[in-house]
Amino acid sequence: MTRKTDYLRKILTTKVYDVAQETDLTFAQQLSARTGNSVWFKREDTQPVFSFKLRGAYNKMASLTPEELRRGVIAASAGNHAQGVALSAARLQCKAIIAMPVTTPQVKIDAVRERGGEWVQIVLHGDSYSDAYNRAAELEKKHKLTFIHPFDDPDVIAGQGTIAMEILRQHPGPLHAVFVAIGGGGLISGIASYIKAVRPEIKVIGVQTVDSDAMKRSVDAGKRVELKEVGLFSDGTAVKLVGKETFRITRELVDEIVLVDTDAICAGLKDVFQDTRSILEPAGALAVAGLKLYAEREKLKGQHLVAIACGANMNFDRLRFVAERAEVGEAREAVFAVSIPEERGSFRRFCEQVGTRNVTEFNYRIADNSTAHIFVGVQISSRAENEKITAGFRRHGFETVDLSNNELAKQHIRYMVGGHSPLAHDELLYRFEFPERPGALMRFLSSMSPNWNISLFHYRNQGGDTSNILVGIQVPKNEKRAFRAFLATLGYVHWEETENPVYKLFLS
Repeated sequence: MTRKTDYLRKILTTKVYDVAQETDLTFAQQLSARTGNSVWFKREDTQPVFSFKLRGAYNKMASLTPEELRRGVIAASAGNHAQGVALSAARLQCKAIIAMPVTTPQVKIDAVRERGGEWVQIVLHGDSYSDAYNRAAELEKKHKLTFIHPFDDPDVIAGQGTIAMEILRQHPGPLHAVFVAIGGGGLISGIASYIKAVRPEIKVIGVQTVDSDAMKRSVDAGKRVELKEVGLFSDGTAVKLVGKETFRITRELVDEIVLVDTDAICAGLKDVFQDTRSILEPAGALAVAGLKLYAEREKLKGQHLVAIACGANMNFDRLRFVAERAEVGEAREAVFAVSIPEERGSFRRFCEQVGTRNVTEFNYRIADNSTAHIFVGVQISSRAENEKITAGFRRHGFETVDLSNNELAKQHIRYMVGGHSPLAHDELLYRFEFPERPGALMRFLSSMSPNWNISLFHYRNQGGDTSNILVGIQVPKNEKRAFRAFLATLGYVHWEETENPVYKLFLS
């Protein structure tokens, strides 16, 4: 069994710099200010394949004999290891078969083809890394190929360990902890092996998602635990069963493993973007999310912390989802279901209770003669505000449910508030546009005359200079002239949508 002293030697003698580069250790000014600590990002997202995986893959392949290279290699990967193997295969002129889950983002599949060219054949199989691994094992035996494991191999682990060597050289002063994403455990095994051999006082803290926590469960159980299912949002760490060697090293050397959810990862992606203008993939921001959770939990102040930004192979189509969820993950948005009496003046009382808080979302559709149910998002500065806001609504007689941690509400219901309503008679539908600024929505609501009932309302702050609001207003036919006069004095750009076929199909 390989000992950590052996890993120190192996790390110091790797061949990774034939293809990899020493990446920057970037000071995160904004995140440091928010957490009260000095936070640094180790920028593995800037590698030629936009991931740390190149280090381990090349170090392993460069150690093969000429005969092994001639026969070819095979690998299984969720994407980033595949790119490392592909680039290494092209560099060493070695044939490679790469098995990837069918769930792998297209950006990673395309990148593998681009990196490897004629030297690489891609096989898509299964929903997770473990499924692709099983297929690769079959092909390995069939074609007598050399398997390039993405994490459970001493040469791969040593290659990843060069990241820790760079961190300690770039930051020779006091360092409280280094935060590392964990999938199969290769990265954290290399990092921990080097740090604990050279600077054992530095904590090495692993980070996993709550729905792909095979390593934490294994460490807690004292044996490797295989998950039946894994979450796929952080596809780069979606591993059902960790490696034997990575489990041994992690159990022996890693100080702690923390778990984060999808919203926290999205917030971490936003944090990195704000400090670097770079967009990581979900697995790439895992360490940042864990750093923030740990710093808040331990009430750390004035400490030096490093998070490894381990990958940037982001599928562009995910960015909309990330933007929606980042505010909740950062505790900057709280989402509520508020019930108010369906009577004149209650809407205004609700708005007064929201006060000067910035509203991020407002959904309402008339459905009951006695009660109105509103889906509302409110900007907050800390998680503690949720209870305060809930208590305030209830104190004014508004039944309230905090939905900030309700996955159904955040994923689906917020987009489904609406539909046909038999109570929406004499309804006119209008779109309004006005400059976006704090309090703008409340000023808009306050300007609406109480003479006509609001039967539908939809608003979502998209972060732009202007906001668009959809409003259904019940105006009796004999009052339409007065209503149009009211619109003229309102001063907002508006469009009537009452005859829009989409409205007629889904809402009227």
